[in-house]
Amino acid sequence: MKPAPFDYHAPATLDEAVALLTRLGDEGCDVKIIAGGQSLMPMLALRVARPEVLVDLGRLEALDYIRDEGGTLVIGAMASKQAAADSDLVRRAQPLFQAATELVGHRQIRNRGTVGGSFAHADPASEYPAVALVLDTEFEAVGPDGMRTIPAADFFVTYMTTSLEANEVLTAVKFAPFAPRRRWAIQEFARRNGDLALAGVAVTLDIEAGLCRDVRIAAFGVQATAVRLTAAERMLEGRPAQPQHFEEAGRVAATALDDPMGCIHASPDYRRHLVGVLAARALTEAAARPQ
Repeated sequence: MKPAPFDYHAPATLDEAVALLTRLGDEGCDVKIIAGGQSLMPMLALRVARPEVLVDLGRLEALDYIRDEGGTLVIGAMASKQAAADSDLVRRAQPLFQAATELVGHRQIRNRGTVGGSFAHADPASEYPAVALVLDTEFEAVGPDGMRTIPAADFFVTYMTTSLEANEVLTAVKFAPFAPRRRWAIQEFARRNGDLALAGVAVTLDIEAGLCRDVRIAAFGVQATAVRLTAAERMLEGRPAQPQHFEEAGRVAATALDDPMGCIHASPDYRRHLVGVLAARALTEAAARPQ
């Protein structure tokens, strides 16, 4: 299929992009922003998305960077996923995010898709929102009133919806320093390699004197957006880091999961089961990871 007709703009600067989005919004236009196009282009081709206007950020080269800012990893919104996957800085500073990036599709998809575009798209099957929830991630956005910072807990609203305003542009993703002693893991299940996950779990935790501390568990692919599994987190806090407790945490996570999605590929009950299994596996993997 071919996309429905739309007007096309490719602003050369961030200020031009914000001004254009503001004007189009005032005119009542249905606008979509395109970054790399990894997700939006198929939606346009299938006419799942039918915007009146497409605003292409591909010329905003100033947003294509990966750098360290005083110990904080900052990734520009237009940096490609493959650049993040290949970055030694990302691998050292945020190994969980780097591992999650390598799970995204195939290299050709990662070459095209952008880090910021994926976060702004907020697909519930994406690894990124869950990772953001357990890593104290912050998002910088620029609009007509200037720049604001949005914590991950406030950024993801519901199915493919974020708290970004229609005239705002996501400019950067910021990750707080990752403590060397911090353990991490990500587990997901997909029908084929490169497919969107039917369910997945991202985990971080500390182990002090053999006990679990500051446990963070988030699931993706099971609800309208990624969700923290707080009941399992509380159950593990202060408990010995042992396999039987990780299995119990998986059961608690599955039981507490509220209204999982269903589709032709996975029923709600199946997704609930996957979350329990994947949570236990991720916790076990994280605990076994060398500091």
